[in-house]
Amino acid sequence: MDSEEKQNTEILIEDIIEGCAKIKTAGKVFYNPVQEFNRDLSILVLRVFSKYFIAEKNSSKRVKGPTSYSDSENFINLPEKGIRLENGISILEALSATGLRSIRYGKEISGIKQIIANDISLKAVEDIKRNIENNNISNIVIPNHDDATMLMYKHRKENRFDVIDLDPYGCPSIFLDSAVQAITDGGLLLVTATDMAVLAGNSPETCYTKYGSISLRIKCCHEMAVRILLQCIESHANRYSRYIVPLLSISADFYVRVFVRVYTGAHKCKFTTSKLSNVYHCTGCDSFTLQPLGILKNQGENTNPIKFGLPAVPSVPQKCEHCSGTQHMGGPIWSAPLHSLDFVQKLLENMSNDLGTFRRIEGILRVISEELNDVPLYYALEKLSGTLHVETPPMLSIRSAVLNAGYRVSYTHMNKTSIKTDAPAKIVWDIMRSWVEEHPINTKRLIGENPATRILSIKPEIKHNFNFHTLANPESRKTGLLRFQENPQPHWGPGTRNTAMIGEAKISKSKRNQGKRKREASEENKAKTDH
Repeated sequence: MDSEEKQNTEILIEDIIEGCAKIKTAGKVFYNPVQEFNRDLSILVLRVFSKYFIAEKNSSKRVKGPTSYSDSENFINLPEKGIRLENGISILEALSATGLRSIRYGKEISGIKQIIANDISLKAVEDIKRNIENNNISNIVIPNHDDATMLMYKHRKENRFDVIDLDPYGCPSIFLDSAVQAITDGGLLLVTATDMAVLAGNSPETCYTKYGSISLRIKCCHEMAVRILLQCIESHANRYSRYIVPLLSISADFYVRVFVRVYTGAHKCKFTTSKLSNVYHCTGCDSFTLQPLGILKNQGENTNPIKFGLPAVPSVPQKCEHCSGTQHMGGPIWSAPLHSLDFVQKLLENMSNDLGTFRRIEGILRVISEELNDVPLYYALEKLSGTLHVETPPMLSIRSAVLNAGYRVSYTHMNKTSIKTDAPAKIVWDIMRSWVEEHPINTKRLIGENPATRILSIKPEIKHNFNFHTLANPESRKTGLLRFQENPQPHWGPGTRNTAMIGEAKISKSKRNQGKRKREASEENKAKTDH
C-alpha cells in the first residue's frame, strides 16, 4: 500500500456547512456535495407541499384525489421554521447517512411535527445523534436505527408518514413496495435513482429485473429514465389499490428525482393502463412511436361512463417508415404528464434566495413551466442533423419551422438541444428535408444504402417556412436564466458506496479510477502477448 492509499484509508473528520445545518462527518459516511441541488429543491418542494397538505388535513371535506394548486385559499400560513407543529407533517428519511438532509428539513421547513432520520448503520446513527444535538434540532428530528424496508412495513397500517424521502445509492426499487404502503393517503413520496447506466439503455435486461421495464439507447434516454421510474412506482402502488400523481420530475447531473403524491382508489387504478405506453424506437434514424397499453372510450362525454379498452396492434411496421431501419421495443414507460404545472408555478412563487442553488432551481423550474407537459419524449437537434449529415441548423430556425407548420414545440430541462413537439415524426423529417434543400450537403455523404439516403430520397410534401416565429424564443432563454447546468466540479458523479465523499480523498480516488477499465484491458492484452 503506497502512502496515498494509506492516507485515504484513515478516518476523515470534516465540518460540512450546507444551508442552516453544520455537521461533522467521520469515517466512511456517505456525503456528496454535488447533491446540494437535490436537497435544496426538496426543501422548496416540501415548503410548498406542507402549506397545502396541512390545510387539506384541517379541511372539513375529505380530499379524495388531486385538486388544483392554483387556488391560494388552499394554502395556510405556518409558524416559524424550527418550531414543532403538533398537527404538522411527519417525514421519514429512510436512508439518512449523516442526517444532513433531515437536519436541514427540520431547520428550514415550517409546519413539521416530526422527522425520523433512519439508517441501518450503527456508526451512521451515532453521527446522526451527534449532528442533531449540535444543531439543536432534537425537538423535531429523531434518530432511528432500523432496516429501511422493515421500518416502513411497520407503519403500513398505523402511523403512516405524510412524507417519505428515498435517496439510496443506485436503484430505489427494493424500497418502493414498503414505501407506497407506509405513506398516508395524499402523502408525498420523494424518490432518487442514480443508476443511470441501467435506466439509459446500457443494460435493458438489468433494467427489466430492477424496474419492470426495458430501457432503450435513445437520445431522449434521460426522459425515458424518469418515465421508467414513475411506471415502477405506479406498479408498486397499484398492488395496494393506490396510484400516483407526479408533482415534479427531473433529470439532473447523474440521477433522476421524482416527487409524487400517492392516493388510494381502486377505480382510479383502472386508468393506469392509459398512462403507460410501450416505445418503438428506430435504430437508424432515432424516431420513436408510443403504443399505449390501454385506451379510454367516451372520455369527456357526460352522458356515458368512461369505458376501458385495448388499442389495436401493431401500431408501427416492422421496418421504420422513414429510413427502413430496424425497430426495437422498450417500456412500458409512464406516458402521462411528468409535472403538475400549477404546483411548479407555486414553487416559482415561493422561490427563496436562502437556498444555495436557487438560481439553478429557478432556471430549471422556468424551463419545466414551458415544457409541453402532455408530450412524451423528445428529439435532439444534433441527432437529426447527424442522421442526414447536414450542418446543424440554428435551434430557433427549427423551432420556428415547427410552429409555422401549426404544431407546438418546447425545450425540456433534460437536454439543451431538445425538441419536444406534438408534430408527428413525418413532419419533423419533412422539416429537415426542407432544410437540406436550402442548405445542400456533400453528395459523397449519400453513397450507399443508409438512413440519410432513404430519408432524403423522399421529397418534402410542402416547403417549410424557417422564418422567425415569435414563440420560438422562450422567456427563460430571453432572460438569461441558468437553464442547463455544467459539471459542478472536477471528477464529479455519484461516488462510491460507503465512502466519504469529501476533500482531497474523493478527488484523488476519482483520478485513480479514470480510465481504470481501459488500463486493465490493456495490461491483460499485453500479458497475453508476452505469454
